[in-house]
Order: sequence, then C-alpha cells, then structure tokens
Amino acid sequence: MTVLVEHFTSDSRIEEKKMKDERDDELLWDGGLVVPKSKEADGFDAPDINFLGHSFRDYENGASERQKGVEEFYRMQHIHQTYDFVKEMRKEYGKLNKMDMSIWECCELLNNVVDDSDPDLDEPQIQHLLQSAEAIRRDYPNEDWLHLTALIHDLGKVLLLPEFGGLPQWAVVGDTFPVGCAFDSANIHHKVAKENGTTLPHAGLFIIRYHSFYPLHKAGTYTHLMSEEDKEDLKWLHVFNKYDLYSKSKVQVDVEQVKPYYISLINKYFPAKLKW
Repeated sequence: MTVLVEHFTSDSRIEEKKMKDERDDELLWDGGLVVPKSKEADGFDAPDINFLGHSFRDYENGASERQKGVEEFYRMQHIHQTYDFVKEMRKEYGKLNKMDMSIWECCELLNNVVDDSDPDLDEPQIQHLLQSAEAIRRDYPNEDWLHLTALIHDLGKVLLLPEFGGLPQWAVVGDTFPVGCAFDSANIHHKVAKENGTTLPHAGLFIIRYHSFYPLHKAGTYTHLMSEEDKEDLKWLHVFNKYDLYSKSKVQVDVEQVKPYYISLINKYFPAKLKW
C-alpha cells in the first residue's frame, strides 16, 4: 500500500518515547499518551520473538523460511508501486462498485487471505484482526473505537480476492511508503471507511490508513509531510502499533465467542451495509 504525495507541509521530527515523574503514581509516556504505570506493567506484554523463533519484522534473517519470499515481494512492490499506478488504483477502487456487504462479512472473507509480505505471520488474517483487537480491548477497555479500528485495520486485503479484482500481493499488502517524492532508505528493502459514512474518530481512520507506514512511525522519516492533525493522530498510532505487530500468535481467538461484541461496535460506528 502506498501514500500519494500531492502537497507538502513542514514539521519537526517525531518526539521519542520518554519517562515522566518518578512518583508512586508514576506516569509513562506510552506512544505519545500519558497512561498509568500499572497499565504498562499489567497490560499487553510484547514478546521478543515471533512464533517462528525470530525477531519481529526481521527482513534480513537468512534462516527464516519466509525470508526469500518476503524479499521478492518487496522487490516487486518497489518496482511497480509508482505514482501513476496509485492514481489509477484510486480511480478504480474509489468507485466502490465491487460489492455491498457488512463489515463482519468482510472480516470473514479474510479467512481466505494470507499476507505474503509478513515475515511474522502465516495464519488467516481474521485471527490477526481479532488478536490485535482483543489485546487492545484488555488494556484500553473504554476506547471501543480503538477495538473496532483494530478489527478492521487490514480489511483492504480483500483486494487480493477474485471478487475484488484479484490484485497481486505487491499492489495490496506490505509496508506503506509515499510515491511522488524521494524514496527514503528507511523503507524495507531499499478512503473506503470515510466514504461509507463511518462515525469512527479521525484518529481511527488515520490508524487504518497509516499503520503500515513504518518509515514514519518507527524511523521518523517523511515527517515534513505531516499536518498538525497528523501529529496528534500519530500518538494513537503509536499505541496501536504494538498490538498490531506483537499480538500475532498461534493461540487463536474463539471467533463465535467475541463476535457479538464486535458486531455491536460495527453497528455503532457503521451502517449495516457498505459499498466496497
């Protein structure tokens, strides 16, 4: 997935994670948000290695059985994801004429998708969505919009399926990077929700669009393209990121058990049927 650069705004570098006061009620700066220390200590514990026994997002590990395929994916992506290609895809898929269906129906379609660009995951995507959403739900129980954002953040991967055009993997998945500007070395291997009338907050839409933009939210590049609203939304993206990246597990979520809760959130923030 790419970001089409059409205008520029100035900005400073991303502020690094930092510690606050050393008191009994000590607060931590967690991805740009001040949260109680107990939340950091008792909340989601990010593992050091993935289920394959390798570091997360390790794109240089020759011992990984998935590495060769992942490297070839990014080679093809960086060759073919051009400015003109992105404009063409926006025009085609902006029509929203592929299908009418609910959010949950789209989630179920992801049972047929495995992301070739991901060195940490070879499970169907619906499990990744639910693992991310459930982990956030435990740590941020009052932010229901964030639970739903986690559930739907990767729904764009249905574009890989024949009924949505059967696009190649390099055109749909993988890290996000801007086109129409210089290619930064931080890149790996050197508006559907809005148009359907969702009531998710702007930060949720920002997360959905930019959660794979690792050069921005990890390496701090391309910040000169950000607006003031982007910088505020980036705080929530930092919170979201660890649940997206580190919740990938072989321990599967019971879909039928959690389905009623997420159906209630979908009904709260989306119409019954969306145009895709």
